[in-house]
Amino acid sequence: MADLQDELHATTEVGELDRPDAEAEFGPDVLEVEDERELAADAGPEGPEGPEGFDGPEVDAGPEGGEDDAADDPLVRAHALLAAHPVADGYSGLPWALRHLPWYDLELGESTIDTDVPRLREGHVAALFWSLHLPEGLVGERAVGATLEQLDLVKTVVEAHPEGLRMAHSAAQVTDARNCGRVAVLLGPAGAAALDDSLGILRALHSLGLRVLTLSGASWAGKNGLTRFGEEVVREANRIGVLVDLSGASDATVRRALTISKSPVVCTRSAARDLRPHPANLPDDVLVELGITKGLCLVPLTAEQTGPSVRDVADHLDHVRALAGPECVGLSGTYDSGAAHPQDLSDASGYPRLVAELLGRGWSESDLALLTWGNVQRVLRSADFMARAARSRREPSTAKIAEMDG
Repeated sequence: MADLQDELHATTEVGELDRPDAEAEFGPDVLEVEDERELAADAGPEGPEGPEGFDGPEVDAGPEGGEDDAADDPLVRAHALLAAHPVADGYSGLPWALRHLPWYDLELGESTIDTDVPRLREGHVAALFWSLHLPEGLVGERAVGATLEQLDLVKTVVEAHPEGLRMAHSAAQVTDARNCGRVAVLLGPAGAAALDDSLGILRALHSLGLRVLTLSGASWAGKNGLTRFGEEVVREANRIGVLVDLSGASDATVRRALTISKSPVVCTRSAARDLRPHPANLPDDVLVELGITKGLCLVPLTAEQTGPSVRDVADHLDHVRALAGPECVGLSGTYDSGAAHPQDLSDASGYPRLVAELLGRGWSESDLALLTWGNVQRVLRSADFMARAARSRREPSTAKIAEMDG
């Protein structure tokens, strides 16, 4: 990343943001509050085992009392680790799925969908990005209107389930929701079509809570890369604190966005193309560049992109971690998106089985804590810090696509 990326250093602890210039910019009192929140997140309201609702199940050691045997069981270890470091899931298609249900209660549970509060708790999911993506074919005013309807639906659903869900717009609010035993719901990604080629609409969506924008599917982000207006979209997203999502974008768009974005980019549904040739998966050189720029690749749990088994998903996570680094890989359930999922990962409750597989492969607790929770927190904080700095240097853009691209 350019310029402002130098203000941030690499993450050294789970969820910790290195801020060499932040004290001068924001003052020691602001940073002290951030540090207190991070300590609270590590301990939780009930001690180091984390908030109510995310503890693992009680384990019967059996008649021969094998506490050591239970402790060596990867699944038991996975539940214990996730109780302390729950999952921040990078993509859920739940809003669109709920539009087609006449009635639902997510706190009691719904068998017709992949996600509800009981299964989120069983899977130790503490934060979830709810997609505002639309079916193909919606453009212009129709796309803007449908996105606003999706956004309104999300807020309505969260308000109707206060015991399980809570809206969040920042890393600090995500931490607060977790400490209260709620699942934090973040808005995004939304598709590029939702902007109708207007930076004013981007700012309006951000004011309503949008935190992630997907660049694919727009005339200014095609197979030849970003146009001048497309580059302005990235700069304005940086200025207001919206994360740029590159999943599904052309390789040329991905490479250009990595070059010009001052905030970390995310790929909300991308695995390793070297292991499975899928258009949304990333080639090795891009994964290396993503690591250099401290972006985040959220590996989807879909049979099409990663394979039909837990081991296949773990292979992709191994590959991305090896190339991009442990601080640049995360998880994306993609539940309720219409995709088929690997065996044993059919719904949001399956994360402990995936973590158990990674423990069996020798992943350290610190790397797993980054994978499940710390890396998403890092990019959310980074986007907020970058936006504060950018707003002091740059006015809201009034660029028009007709003027910039002709």
